[in-house]
Amino acid sequence: MLIRDLEVFTYPVPFKRVFRHASASRRRAENVIVALHAAGGDIGFGEGCPREYVTGETAQSCAAFVREHSASFCAAAGTVEGLRGWIEANRGSIDDNPAAVCAMEIAALDLLGKVHGCSVEDVLGVTPDRSDIAYSAVLGDMPMLVYRWQFRNYRGRGFSDFKVKLSGSARRDRAKLAVFANGAATGLRVRLDANNLWESAGECIDYMHALPDVVFAIEEPLRAGDTVGCEEVARERGVQIIADESLRRTDELATFADPARWIANVRVSKMGGIIRSLEVVAEAARLGIGVIVGCQVGETSVLSRAALAVIASAPAPVVAAEGAFGTHLLSRDLTTRTIMWGHGGVLECGQLFDSDVGGLGLSLDPAAQLEPPPEPRAGS
Repeated sequence: MLIRDLEVFTYPVPFKRVFRHASASRRRAENVIVALHAAGGDIGFGEGCPREYVTGETAQSCAAFVREHSASFCAAAGTVEGLRGWIEANRGSIDDNPAAVCAMEIAALDLLGKVHGCSVEDVLGVTPDRSDIAYSAVLGDMPMLVYRWQFRNYRGRGFSDFKVKLSGSARRDRAKLAVFANGAATGLRVRLDANNLWESAGECIDYMHALPDVVFAIEEPLRAGDTVGCEEVARERGVQIIADESLRRTDELATFADPARWIANVRVSKMGGIIRSLEVVAEAARLGIGVIVGCQVGETSVLSRAALAVIASAPAPVVAAEGAFGTHLLSRDLTTRTIMWGHGGVLECGQLFDSDVGGLGLSLDPAAQLEPPPEPRAGS
């Protein structure tokens, strides 16, 4: 397949509500969209979600990377073998620009599937499990009245798996977890996300002692990469540690001294695409490390569908899945079909892997307002 052209855009779509946690507050998506054009007229679309506090990327830096590497990428990505070869040859650059490469890679896989009339899983040579997927509810940092309303709303929708974003205020966080500590909440599973809140294991342990003992895991309690301190927290509090900012490459899994204490949060954009995500999931399974397939807040159905390829092709069942919020959160999706959970957080997956469109099985919404990416600042 000959790739004729590559374009890069942003999709700054507003959220229906503000989403807050300890590291950031967001009112809209900041997604980078890549369009790859085949000589025969087919177009593949990919998406990346840059997060400066996670990977150091911005929409501007992603666009600059895509433009710089567009010629070599287009020359290589006309076959899946060429795409894999380009990813391997540029591994070091991808480590620093994963969201940019994620958008490029997904666009290439989508285009290959469309040209050859098959799914992205067929392109990659993996066989997906077609079972339905149950997603986690995510409770951000918000006023308590809103928090309790949202908790009741999720429960009314049948959710039983929850991720709670911590605020750093012990009083607020005790109140947040109190809703899980009564008899009506029996059978619910709860994990925390601290977003690198504490400097030391001791601070984290003392803080957690003040919270209701209802959680099975905590995500990124300490500075990114502090695996020794995290394992101390795990031992002292009897919880597992979820690695997110501390895990961006497959080889970082080897830094976890006690695999049973860890869960890897594999977010497709953060990892640099589907191929690299599948590598991490496979290595985690080999080491006995659990996996959560996560998401960046504000992903459209393009990244939600890409994550399905990882969830459904994982060699072992995932601990949890995050995402597929669609227009539960976005004011408008990027695609004509929205991939979005229903009652109980369940997404019915059977037909998502079979599509007459090929690739991701999605079509761009003609009314979606894509914008040119920001231009580099003078002197940068």
